[in-house]
Amino acid sequence: MIRPILLALLTYIAWETAAAAPDSLRLSENGRSEFTVYLPNSLSGQALANVDTLREYFRAVTGAELPIAVNPKKGGRKIVVEIGASHSSRVVVPELGSDGFMIWGDNGNLYLTANTEYGFQNAVYTFLESYLGCRLYSPSVRVVPARATIVLPAMSDRQVPAITFRMQNIHDSTYTNWHKLNTNDDFGLFVHTFQTLVSAEKYFESHPEYFSLINGNRMPTGQLCLSNPDVFRIVVEELRTRMKANPRATFWSVSQNDTYVPCECDACRAIDSVEGSPSGSLLTFVNRVADEFPDMTISTLAYQYSRTAPKHIKPRPNVNIMLCSIECNRSKPLAQDSSSASFVEDVRDWSRLTHNIFLWDYVINFRNLVSPFPNLRVLQPNIRFFAASGITSVFEQGLAGFGGEFAELRIYLLAKLLWNPDINVDSVENDFLQGFYGNAAPFIRQYIDTMHAVMQMSGEGLDIYGYPTRSASGYLSSAMLDIYNRIFDEAEAAVAMDEEVLGRVRTARLPVQFAILEQAKVAASGEGGCFVRNSAGGLIIRPEIDTLLSTFVRRCKEAAIPRLWEHGTTPDEYFASTRSFLDSGTKKHLALGKLAVLARPASPKYLNGDLSALTDGLKGWNDYHMHWLGFEGEDLDATIDLGSVQKVSGIGADFLQDINSWIFMPLSVRYSVSENGRSFRQIGDVADTIPADRNGSMIAPFNLSFAPIRARYVRVQATSVKTCPTWHKGSGGLAWIFVDEITIH
Repeated sequence: MIRPILLALLTYIAWETAAAAPDSLRLSENGRSEFTVYLPNSLSGQALANVDTLREYFRAVTGAELPIAVNPKKGGRKIVVEIGASHSSRVVVPELGSDGFMIWGDNGNLYLTANTEYGFQNAVYTFLESYLGCRLYSPSVRVVPARATIVLPAMSDRQVPAITFRMQNIHDSTYTNWHKLNTNDDFGLFVHTFQTLVSAEKYFESHPEYFSLINGNRMPTGQLCLSNPDVFRIVVEELRTRMKANPRATFWSVSQNDTYVPCECDACRAIDSVEGSPSGSLLTFVNRVADEFPDMTISTLAYQYSRTAPKHIKPRPNVNIMLCSIECNRSKPLAQDSSSASFVEDVRDWSRLTHNIFLWDYVINFRNLVSPFPNLRVLQPNIRFFAASGITSVFEQGLAGFGGEFAELRIYLLAKLLWNPDINVDSVENDFLQGFYGNAAPFIRQYIDTMHAVMQMSGEGLDIYGYPTRSASGYLSSAMLDIYNRIFDEAEAAVAMDEEVLGRVRTARLPVQFAILEQAKVAASGEGGCFVRNSAGGLIIRPEIDTLLSTFVRRCKEAAIPRLWEHGTTPDEYFASTRSFLDSGTKKHLALGKLAVLARPASPKYLNGDLSALTDGLKGWNDYHMHWLGFEGEDLDATIDLGSVQKVSGIGADFLQDINSWIFMPLSVRYSVSENGRSFRQIGDVADTIPADRNGSMIAPFNLSFAPIRARYVRVQATSVKTCPTWHKGSGGLAWIFVDEITIH
């Protein structure tokens, strides 16, 4: 049952005026309608369901019933469903394609004409929006205005989208139907499939030659050796098996794993050398696979190392190229940004080779989902660029199910732009804000416009794996965060009496609160930091940060935001890690503030190599950018001077592992002590207990307790693996170790 809601909206509909135009259509008057819906002889269940949707919403808006009949008869007022053919030669139905439609009036009747039932579905939902004024702003927020009388102007509304496959990360069928979005639910395999087709667990031990050769070693975690004939045979056999099990699927991906390291064997490298890109050996292989399955679409990636098009070979007609923009800056339109020039050139190069391109674009901050990400102004020019390049399939990847910054607004705008890249995006945005945020809409719009303007003036980039700390002197400066907070104070006050809308406004505020918290953690005891120092030099937590942390996490949970990062960090985990960081900063130990000396300097890439980080009382969290010192391809050898001889009974240090960033735990940590700084006595070693191949970002303590001993100098020596293991994507490259605080008790 649809409940009518009267709401002031910016709509596309011409409601009844004092004198209707003579060629207008009076669909309803005072809750009654003279129209009957006429259907073709044969409609599928889904098409009939779409007819019911039309009638249900019409009744909810006007109170009037629309009876149905089969085949139009002379006389009476009609809403006629035409699929595959039209009564009028003025409508060239095949030109509407699989998606398009016409909504038009003729001799006092209304026609919904489409070439396919899917096109008719699109016509129905466009009619609901554009002519009845209904809205579906999110899967849970819909607007149905109450209007007893509806008069439509003369119309001939023909819509045929240039982009014929329009995908986002949303699988709510009502929402995708309404907004004309496609899904990959019926794809056989979808991206990063080498591991699925030729599993390292199954084959590597007995056939390492099936996998990438890197620096003279075969690597199970890289890619496949695409010149190996057995790899081709296995892939084809595996696809045949899967196609037999899933006969409805016609789209199958044969594509690189989500990492780097293409094979460097002589045969693979020879192809890549001629073609000028690793896409050469990849496309050669995929073309051969496609030849085995001429009735299927075989898709592959042009992604990271394979993004550049080959010089000579062309994709087979049934090969789809998924071209990805993952590296690009999001603060400027792609076609106008010099830093994205290589991607723009790749789009043009691939477009010269094939029209079967699936453009995979990225539209959110995947590393920090609930963080300011002002990219709304580049969505339209980017989609226009894709359409102008002849690309007909576009995936705008976000993570709708995870919430995040303006998730509902961004998905809504993208859906409208994918259907029509030339919409008045300003009007659509205002319509959404008014419908979703009510009386807070002007303030939300002010916040969006202000942040986008300041970001543009700052010249900053937007990285889909970025951190709010990087913009602390730009659009997320303390002064700007104060301004954003004041705007949100007004927004909350404007809807204080509407608990549901107030919750949406508070959710929109979360990114500002997250930025404040993250910047405070980095600033520590500096300006805007989470600590102040007492007269003895100790750290005290600022009460307002304590309160903000609790508020932020509580409201994330109220908004059902499951995680703050693409791959993890629930709100509760964020609270625990931040709480641990705050609490650890207030704990005293003997090394706090003491002089540290390094035998080899730390890398200046992190914390500028400032060795005071080893004794400043600040623990790092599972992000190597914050409060960690890094050593690339070298051991750690640090000595702490306690200033005087003292009794020592415990030494510890935390280390970080994140193998995706080439960071490993030390093999072991040795602790030694001395009274004079010249002759040291070894106290003990602590061995690593974390498997080197364990994925994810994790912290491990290397702590040692012992009977009290007198010492002034404490030496900490961590033995690094120095180079990445042969199984790692960075095989032979320099490995890192990261250490934060050295504690002495």
